Amino acid sequence: MNIFRKYLTKHRPICQQDCSVADNSGLFIYVILGVIIFILIWAAGGYAILSQPDFKQFSGFLPIPTIKALVHLSGDPSFWHAVTASLRRISVGIGIAFILGMPSGLLIGYFRKIQIASYTPIQFIRMISPLAWMPIAMLIFKTFESAIYFLITMATVWPILLNTVMGVERVNIQWLQMAKIQGAKPYQIMLYVVLPASTPYIITSLRLALGVAWIVLVPVEFLGVSSGLGYIINDARDTMEYDRLMAIVVAIGIIGFILDGSIQLIRQLFRWNWSK
Repeated sequence: MNIFRKYLTKHRPICQQDCSVADNSGLFIYVILGVIIFILIWAAGGYAILSQPDFKQFSGFLPIPTIKALVHLSGDPSFWHAVTASLRRISVGIGIAFILGMPSGLLIGYFRKIQIASYTPIQFIRMISPLAWMPIAMLIFKTFESAIYFLITMATVWPILLNTVMGVERVNIQWLQMAKIQGAKPYQIMLYVVLPASTPYIITSLRLALGVAWIVLVPVEFLGVSSGLGYIINDARDTMEYDRLMAIVVAIGIIGFILDGSIQLIRQLFRWNWSK
């Protein structure tokens, strides 16, 4: 495998070697342009709506007040405490979902009979909105913190499980046959063939799970906890600090963007297409 990688690296097109810097600079310009266009649309739409007398009190939603509040927010210890609390809940929820979903996905993807038997229950349960479990979670669990972990787990276990199944299904069948011919046992095939070949899909599943968890996080933090990004958004709404509220919304987007980019960087370490 290493020989094939060295060959492809050595014989890749000249443009990929010599034009990478120019291409990257061009892409960076488009990124900046996209951000500028986004802010202009935000400002134009905001001024069009807030020009009406009934909406003047919401002027804090405009870009300039929001950016000022965001700068102030970055130096607020209570904000970083909320970020830490939310990231902890995300980490625990996705961690539990990964422990449950990844091994289950490997088994379901490898054993056809298990896949057939589990298809209907999985599809039925995953179509239930994670927020629909909120009243049940509040009845079952003694603390709001445990209920939040449960809800995030219920939201993220399915993308991890299903993407892992997809990765197992796309393992090169010749690799499996060769391992069986060599006398490998099922657990050895799973550990040394299926799992490495499915790793890119598993990492992608974590990216999908993070996106779902980040969306679910804010509403589940309305349950009654006294920390987290959802809590401070609710607090800013109650105190009618609309510039602060919008700044928190922007901060959530920035943090989510950074987390997603981090997983993409990890995904690049496994960019080799193991299925070929």
